[in-house]
Amino acid sequence: MNDHQLLRYSRHILLDEIGTEGQQKLLDACVLVLGCGGLGSAALPYLAAAGVGRLIIADHDRVDETNLQRQTAYREADIGRLKTEAMAGYLKQLNPACQIETHGKLDEAALLRLLPQCQAALDCSDNFSARQALNAAACATRTPLVSGAATRFDGQIATYRPDLPGQPCYACLFDREQDNDGVCALFGVFAPLVGIIGTTQAAEALKILLGLPAENGVLRCYNALSGQWQHFAIPKNPACKVCGGHKKAEEAT
Repeated sequence: MNDHQLLRYSRHILLDEIGTEGQQKLLDACVLVLGCGGLGSAALPYLAAAGVGRLIIADHDRVDETNLQRQTAYREADIGRLKTEAMAGYLKQLNPACQIETHGKLDEAALLRLLPQCQAALDCSDNFSARQALNAAACATRTPLVSGAATRFDGQIATYRPDLPGQPCYACLFDREQDNDGVCALFGVFAPLVGIIGTTQAAEALKILLGLPAENGVLRCYNALSGQWQHFAIPKNPACKVCGGHKKAEEAT
């Protein structure tokens, strides 16, 4: 690190758990973030500000006036722009040294190509099919995945570690179409909720990159009305279609 970086990241470097070695890990890291909406626009600024060297961001939507109630990285001047384009500009102003790579909608083949370049991935998407595709690709490439969701006054977050033995995946918990959560356009969402969940996703991703202790395989649910968190262990499903025993048997044949 040069003198400018030592000064910029000094408040990280002062932490015994991070130091110069940890900060260098962040500078050398690459993280994929799927979705630049409420969760992504909360998580991404902290990843960039913390010094993650490269961010791959993906979203095919454009900024809409209704987004401005909670997606604080965007301004009225951004209405109509691609979210990835507006977000890349915002992050570059925040940290010019951060490399930003933008994509539209990513299918599983594209995810399988990109994830091997990453040390972690964040699921900040708003639809079930995207979550399942990212989870399948993360399992196939053994990429740590931090998944978040928020609607109404309720949010949830879980960290999945396919790079570690015996860990569950997203599909162990949510494997049916009826497991899909609601969308903001139909049910609404409390503005600060996406910030709480999104910044927590950023924190969990940074802990993965730094090798710090983290709570893996646990679904954490937050209610913004009560301010209460609940924690539920996620059991690994031996019959999971993505990471279960029958999948490994098929691959062996």
